[in-house]
Amino acid sequence: METFEAVAPSYERLRPMKPKRTGTFPVYPDLPGALVAASVHPDPTVAHVLATCAGYSYSDANTVAMMMARLGLEDNRCLTVSESVDAMFICSTAYLIQSACGRVVILSYRGTEPANFINWLTDADVNPEKVAFTFDEKAKPFDVHGGFYRNVRATRYEVIAALQKALAGESIVARASAPPHRLEALYVTGHSLGAAMAAMMGLMLSVEGAYRPILEKLRGVYTYGQPMIGSPALAEACNRVRFLREDVIRYIYRTDVVAALPPTASGDFGHFGRERQFVEKDGAGGWVDNAAPMKQVSHLAELLMATLAFPARQLRWSRNLPWQHSLDDHGPQHYIAALTPPHVRSEFGD
Repeated sequence: METFEAVAPSYERLRPMKPKRTGTFPVYPDLPGALVAASVHPDPTVAHVLATCAGYSYSDANTVAMMMARLGLEDNRCLTVSESVDAMFICSTAYLIQSACGRVVILSYRGTEPANFINWLTDADVNPEKVAFTFDEKAKPFDVHGGFYRNVRATRYEVIAALQKALAGESIVARASAPPHRLEALYVTGHSLGAAMAAMMGLMLSVEGAYRPILEKLRGVYTYGQPMIGSPALAEACNRVRFLREDVIRYIYRTDVVAALPPTASGDFGHFGRERQFVEKDGAGGWVDNAAPMKQVSHLAELLMATLAFPARQLRWSRNLPWQHSLDDHGPQHYIAALTPPHVRSEFGD
């Protein structure tokens, strides 16, 4: 287990030779207030902020802290918790970003790194594990994706310990002084593998009684390009819990193939929560709510075709070919761009 602490650079450092605050910088003038005030989800500001956080979680703590400061969490504290056990396909990294005021914490899980072979083995480690979850005051075992579950479990207790500090009004990093306020609003997010881990953590917080003080502060779980994490029976049980049904929000960009994984050849899996998909029609695109969740890929040939969509999109003559599933649509940059509000230039605030 490794931890790393970072404190966001000052706005003077982020804006050399420029005013520290302008009409476009930071992106959201009072982001802590906006995150605390958001009461109906999905919220467009929350969706953009968390998509950006999830996308930059493929980097390091200093970069995450810097980007969240640019969005509006000035002087934030960022704690990285990571654990790697190659032989067990564990490569788990979580970032906790605490606002300087202490009112907000964002928990963001890193997704599948393209060059990390262990990450890919984690995704492929589909063989289900039986895990007991308590629904309706009765514990019952459900099949969950073994790789996703082990990676959440690997860093869970350090993550919970940090959240406990935030609840008590303490700084989550040792090098910073205690914030003036206790935790009021917690958000959990991630892209790809990180999205699966975020959904799994949301489930754990919702059904484990010991975590109720944290659950009371949890406002939403926003995931991007999330694969399925458990059996249809587990998804059905989750959808009977109001928070898991209404405030776990899954974003799917166009025909992102990862949202349709694992394939049926790996067993039966299902989604829970609310599903929003970016669709294009007549040259315009927008997010719509899907009444029925995306189904699993049923033929392995579809996976092969989905990978071919990536090189095809790089060529002008094949760019606009219709694809049932696409790996190219999985990129976190697509989610950030599609969720950027019209008045926002970029996540950099420039």
